[in-house]
Amino acid sequence: MGWINDAKGNTAGKHAREAIQAGNSVLVYKLIEANTNSKATAPMTGMAEQIQAIEAEGWRLDKMAAAEGKALSGERVALVCLFRRM
Repeated sequence: MGWINDAKGNTAGKHAREAIQAGNSVLVYKLIEANTNSKATAPMTGMAEQIQAIEAEGWRLDKMAAAEGKALSGERVALVCLFRRM
């Protein structure tokens, strides 16, 4: 995992811990794919690391939706993930 994906995973874990400290039982988190070439069939860069970081804090991925968007930096895929406390 590269330093950008490390940072994204660390940030996701931090937000997951903050949600627990706030007493939340549900966490909705938006993940944006790092890869600018979303048309290829391949692993989604950085996504698994962020999901794993959140789940490592005691959350379980319950539902997920995907959307593609076009930004100045190119086409990107965003996942909106609903996590519940285990």
